[in-house]
Amino acid sequence: MTMRMILAALMIAACSEVEEAPAAPAVGGKPFSVATMADLDAPWAMTFLPDGRMLVTEKDGRLLLLSADARQRREIAGVPPVDSAGQGGLMDVVLHPGFATNRLVYFSFSEARGGGKHVVLARGRLGEDRLEDVAVLFRASPDVPGNGHYSGRIAFAPDGHLFFTAGDRQKFDPAQDRRATLGKVMRLTDTGAPAPGNPLAAQGFHPAVWSYGHRNLLGIAFDGAGRLWEQEMGPRGGDEVNLILPGRNYGWPIVSDGDHYDGRNIPDHATRSDYEAPKVSWNPVISPAGLVFYTGAMFPAWRGSLLIGGLSSEALVRVGIDGDRAREAERFDMGTRIREVEQGPDGAVWLLEDGGRGARGRLFRLTANE
Repeated sequence: MTMRMILAALMIAACSEVEEAPAAPAVGGKPFSVATMADLDAPWAMTFLPDGRMLVTEKDGRLLLLSADARQRREIAGVPPVDSAGQGGLMDVVLHPGFATNRLVYFSFSEARGGGKHVVLARGRLGEDRLEDVAVLFRASPDVPGNGHYSGRIAFAPDGHLFFTAGDRQKFDPAQDRRATLGKVMRLTDTGAPAPGNPLAAQGFHPAVWSYGHRNLLGIAFDGAGRLWEQEMGPRGGDEVNLILPGRNYGWPIVSDGDHYDGRNIPDHATRSDYEAPKVSWNPVISPAGLVFYTGAMFPAWRGSLLIGGLSSEALVRVGIDGDRAREAERFDMGTRIREVEQGPDGAVWLLEDGGRGARGRLFRLTANE
């Protein structure tokens, strides 16, 4: 490796989330009205409780409980210390499928420990105003320096297994390292142990690994047929939507539909059929953040679609899926950076505005036009 390549790699690893200029939004009117529901401080993720209230994470480490109309809030105590430098912070929050009886909440955050940093999966039991019995379930490994590409998305499968994402931490090669969990999708039990029967354990991989060769995985969601979809932020170009299949290698950093930030070429997916290719890729990028499979009645045309937030694209992107195929169907200019997308109990779509680069961190509710 030349000195120029080494310096370029160090510069990339040290930087925060690098994004390109927004792509042009789709032409046409919006089929929804937008209401601003709350002002927040750099929110990252949200989930709905069975009674319509919301849990919202904020980057600096706060977990908020909002009323169903978002007019009232209180901070939930008990969150462990969070390292919020760079892209780090308190990240995803998801309810256990049996939350109505066990009150278990799963969340992810970045942690500094022993000279390195990593993304953590934890859970606690939601009390009146705090998380109780908080326990760390899984730590991505190895610990590495830097503040980028934590990922930390959580989703429960229809069969009850827990899926968790860990980014490559801007270190490239760990995504292909069998011993590492960086750049991987993990399948776990609800206690955080590697799930029995994971497809790569017999090949010398960490026993939790379900798929590998990923970069910065910022959204995972199951569709109505139980297929797992994932979106990840690519390098300069090459943002992706992937159908996650057991044991498959998705190619990063060996192949990508984008290139390195210093201009060096990365072979495209089309040149290597032995790696799993994305179902959708973007160049120019959308800088995807958040992912939900929409099932609501409020927007019938969106049912069975993936909804993705766009950071640099300042958009809500709808991806239509047909079996194992996908395509961008619509893009709506939101005029600001969208960090998270969630479906409300009545089918309304809720968005979290990013808290950086001029965005204010607001909570929006989208309802269908009459």
